[in-house]
Amino acid sequence: MKIHKVGFNITVLSVSVWLAMPLANAAGGHDSMKKTNMPDSDMSGMGHSSMDMSGMDHSSMNMSNMDMSSMDHSSMNMSDMDMSGMDHSSMNMSDMDMSSMDHSGMNMPDSDMSGMDHSSMDMSGMDMSDMDHSSMDMSDMDMSGMQGGEAPPDARSPDYSNGVPYGRYGKPVMMGSLPLWGVSVSDLGYQFDEDQINYEFDAWYGTDGNRLSLRSEGNIQTKDDKEIDSLTSLSYWKPLSIFWNGEAGVAYDTENDKPAIMAGIVGTMPYFIETDARAYLYTDGQVRLDLGAEYEWRLNQHWVVIPEVELSAFSKDDLDNHISKGFNELGTEVRLTYETLNRQLAPYVGVSYETALGDARDQRRQDNESVDSSSLTAGVKFWF
Repeated sequence: MKIHKVGFNITVLSVSVWLAMPLANAAGGHDSMKKTNMPDSDMSGMGHSSMDMSGMDHSSMNMSNMDMSSMDHSSMNMSDMDMSGMDHSSMNMSDMDMSSMDHSGMNMPDSDMSGMDHSSMDMSGMDMSDMDHSSMDMSDMDMSGMQGGEAPPDARSPDYSNGVPYGRYGKPVMMGSLPLWGVSVSDLGYQFDEDQINYEFDAWYGTDGNRLSLRSEGNIQTKDDKEIDSLTSLSYWKPLSIFWNGEAGVAYDTENDKPAIMAGIVGTMPYFIETDARAYLYTDGQVRLDLGAEYEWRLNQHWVVIPEVELSAFSKDDLDNHISKGFNELGTEVRLTYETLNRQLAPYVGVSYETALGDARDQRRQDNESVDSSSLTAGVKFWF
């Protein structure tokens, strides 16, 4: 009996151990799963649409070394996710590379992110150069409060004064728009051999773009009948280009005692040669052409040598006034001037020479007039 009782206890103990072994293996397997690395787990079919992450705290998560470049988010449905309570303020995403991520199929119409705090997120190292934003719709965004847009009508006054008065001198204007005037006497001298006074002056009034000009040149005899021969014109002056100005107006010639219509061009040729060309159409059909050129050879700040040449031509003969067709007269003069008073006053001495050309030489011989003449001259030129 004693031996039989011992055999029964051993049998019961063996059965208990056999039944406990599966439970121990199950418990040990569950604990080992907690420490198992599952990088190759496939969770692509998992549904996260109803997950509630509103109470999750991501503030201490470090995602700086995460590589999401090959992740496919195209089939993720996040329409019902509530992220309003999530705190991302301490997340560090500076080293995340999202250049290859595809978000084109993500559905987030009902996502509520109004309570998310991204103020402290560091995204300075994120590379988004390859992201495609072409399908983003920003038409409903309200940017009315942003700086920019059109200025109000009264932001600045039309004259840019901004309400500040001009003071005692009034509104300033550009110098080129002010009407000015000037007088230039380029020749007022005496010819000793011819016993006559030569003069040439020009007075104008207007701006740099439009002027009214009065010009006269001629000579006054100081012996016998003291005859005055002059050609005076009143014209409109306007620049034609950088170096050339145009003139058009009316003129009167006392030598012919006839009025004329005048047109001319005045300017500076290369090498600073002052040039003028004027044409006159008289009432009897006669056409007169005057050409002139002058150069200032400056010796120093005050002494200047000025050579000058003038040429005149007519379209037809006028025996009553000793005029022949073609080039009629050539006149030259060389003057040595000394400029004073800021170059506004310049006395001069010089020598002049005049000669008849073409048929005018024969005409003068028949009238017992000299064909060639030369004379010492002295005078002054000035402007103001």
